[in-house]
Amino acid sequence: MSPLYVRPYVKVHKNDDRDAEAIAEAATRPTMSFVAIKSEEQLDLQALHRARERLVTERTRLINQGRGFLMERGIRVGAGRHVFQKELVRLVATGTVDLSHRILSMLSDMMAELATINDRVEAIDTEIKALAKADADMQRLMEIPGVGPTIASALVAAVGTGSSFAKGRDLAAWLGLVPRQITTGGKAKLIGISKHGNRYLRKLFIHGARTVLHLVRDRTSPITQWADRLKERAHVNVAAVAMANKMARIAWAVLTKGERYRPAALVGA
Repeated sequence: MSPLYVRPYVKVHKNDDRDAEAIAEAATRPTMSFVAIKSEEQLDLQALHRARERLVTERTRLINQGRGFLMERGIRVGAGRHVFQKELVRLVATGTVDLSHRILSMLSDMMAELATINDRVEAIDTEIKALAKADADMQRLMEIPGVGPTIASALVAAVGTGSSFAKGRDLAAWLGLVPRQITTGGKAKLIGISKHGNRYLRKLFIHGARTVLHLVRDRTSPITQWADRLKERAHVNVAAVAMANKMARIAWAVLTKGERYRPAALVGA
């Protein structure tokens, strides 16, 4: 069980005896949610994703620091990792009167560090792609628009076959992709998404949803047509979250039923 659900059953001050009593009390609740035990393969895959996320975070932090150094000296670099790295190579190679020798040396070290991180991330991505290619569940997930090896492997590592969720909405709620609800006096008010659950998976699904919204060239499939209609009546960020929600529900159906993605099933959804 999640410690968050056990804590309300702890009486007065916390100690080992009261913790055990609270766990026993919480376990008897009919609506209690339990955490599924992961297999060895899931734990290995989850560790791989955590190592990748740490490297990506370090890379982003390094790029932001380098961009800040350059902005202090009046050199503005466009957004995007590749744009920054290209400009960094040019500055180190040619130099400029606005940058001292010490800063150029520091930028050269940053460039070498970025290259090392890129190689390590690429190696992990290659391993993830190989694992996804060899797994039947991940192959079916990757047939869903916007779902690639990274999302498919991260989802399988987190939920396995998805059997711990009774329906697709439960998975979307666990990812924090459903609106929070405030109800008082019989009136329900929906506000922003809850952002509960797995932050890493939620981020991946929203990135995948943005791909479907903006980068998929074939706009004749049912899911892209649904996305285009959604963009006409909602803000782009709202549309991205709604698209991620739909992707999560489709992924749950593909995992639990053991079936392939069927675009025709989305017609009228």
